[in-house]
Amino acid sequence: MTASRSGQLAYVTADGSGELVVIDLVQRRIVHRIFVGRGAHHMGLSPNGKRLWIALGEHASQIAIVDLSPWPGRPRLLRRFSPGFTAHDLTFSPDGRRVWVTSGVGDSVHVINARSGKEVLAVRVGAPPQHVAFGENGFAYATSGYDGRLLKIHGLTGRVVKTVRTPYGSFNLSAFPGPVVTTSLMNGRVTEFDSRLRRMSSVQTAPAARAVALTIWP
Repeated sequence: MTASRSGQLAYVTADGSGELVVIDLVQRRIVHRIFVGRGAHHMGLSPNGKRLWIALGEHASQIAIVDLSPWPGRPRLLRRFSPGFTAHDLTFSPDGRRVWVTSGVGDSVHVINARSGKEVLAVRVGAPPQHVAFGENGFAYATSGYDGRLLKIHGLTGRVVKTVRTPYGSFNLSAFPGPVVTTSLMNGRVTEFDSRLRRMSSVQTAPAARAVALTIWP
């Protein structure tokens, strides 16, 4: 699930039916459905809110590109394409020009030009599947849960700046200007790092912890 730029709409993928479902969070009802492809799973929203890329499966051979303009509540499928590798998750760079696509079977994260769909560079991260989030100053943070590590990567060059250990199974993560947080699907540990990847805390919250989101309190 991801939210529109306004925060009024939620986009939910249904892998069984291959649909993208749009939910009005104010009226609390489904306002639109569109078929994007069987296995619709992880997705990435562009910073301007106009494009949504959807991996068609946890081990996806195709990616669907959805247009959210002119009205985010009525998305339309633009096209599907094969990235040339098996994809898992997707994240747009802060400037919206590139999409970082993690692998479902390989050890690299692939960086794709958002306009052409061509690969720009690849970064070896570790055992798949990986996940990526962006933090301050355009740095990318990538996890390899099976290798138990978290990497800080220069967003333009793909150079790995730092690598640290994480609890085994820390696949998912969330980043913000400041903290970077991972969750372990294997042992339920939620681990917080600062932007330099210095470990701040690690707490077991449940037998398994899958996803995490960060928010700012006023």
